Amino acid sequence: MKRSEFIALLAGATAWPLATRAQQPAMPVIGFLGATAPAPELVAPFLSGLAAAGFSEGRNVAIQYRWAHNQPDRYPVLVADLLGNSVAVIVTIGGTVVARAAKDATTSVPIVFEVGVDPVTTGLVASLNRPGGNLTSVSMLTYALNAKRLEMLHEMVPSAATIAVLIRDPTSAQALSPEDEIRSAAAAAGVQAQFIRANTEREIEAAFTIVIEQRIGAQLVGNDPFFNSRREQLVALAMRHSLPAIFEWREFTALGGLMSYGTDISDVLRQLGGYAARILKGAKPADLPIIQPTRFELVINLKTAKALGIVVPAAILARADEVIE
Repeated sequence: MKRSEFIALLAGATAWPLATRAQQPAMPVIGFLGATAPAPELVAPFLSGLAAAGFSEGRNVAIQYRWAHNQPDRYPVLVADLLGNSVAVIVTIGGTVVARAAKDATTSVPIVFEVGVDPVTTGLVASLNRPGGNLTSVSMLTYALNAKRLEMLHEMVPSAATIAVLIRDPTSAQALSPEDEIRSAAAAAGVQAQFIRANTEREIEAAFTIVIEQRIGAQLVGNDPFFNSRREQLVALAMRHSLPAIFEWREFTALGGLMSYGTDISDVLRQLGGYAARILKGAKPADLPIIQPTRFELVINLKTAKALGIVVPAAILARADEVIE
């Protein structure tokens, strides 16, 4: 064999495995759109849900992450970017507004979203059992729990005649507001609810100034992805001003918040990953019923209660799913 022929044969043999690999089908791509800044603590349970169904990032599935940094006007651009990357499914976290941006952008690519309100009422899906279209969801019922949070806070701090309620300005895509339910709960408890709006980090600081200046006795922090992303700031301000407060997630209480009541967000995100995996395996969103929470966790931080001079009622302690000491 001539030397030139041997080199050509060797080159062909070397290139063959590369060509074979190139012909292998590419792994599916998940588009992951979050409303806040990058949040590894939210991604980890989602990946756990995928893993439980046999999908591992980088091995047999790729994930394109996009984060809106609490800027809703960026949602359509980010969704369009994901669609341009030929994603097999879009996953959204951050509630109704981000889910609607995905819904408005495509009727063919499957969408799995997390939401705190009834997705039927907001028009995202046709029904809970048969969502229809290209969307399905894992619901957290966060808005529905606001009234219960106010009742629990009043039970914890019965001396507070007024309870401040920290909320954000509603958007055109947010069909529901927590105000009516909270007002009704406050009236039933014999207290006044004073709503204070905060849409930026600076406005959060200003909101606490108002609460302290008006000598309001307790605070309910409303449910919103923005507040969740600012939980260190919110807990620090509550502690600095010795203000009893109730929050949505356990993560607030673990940081030093007095108490929290809500669904297990990690479990919700694992279920989100599980639904994304089922779609990758061929399931249709229209056939996947909306997952609704069946378990809610009450978490009490006894160390914080002691610092605030609060004796936690025995009835609340008995109902607590976790007590941090």
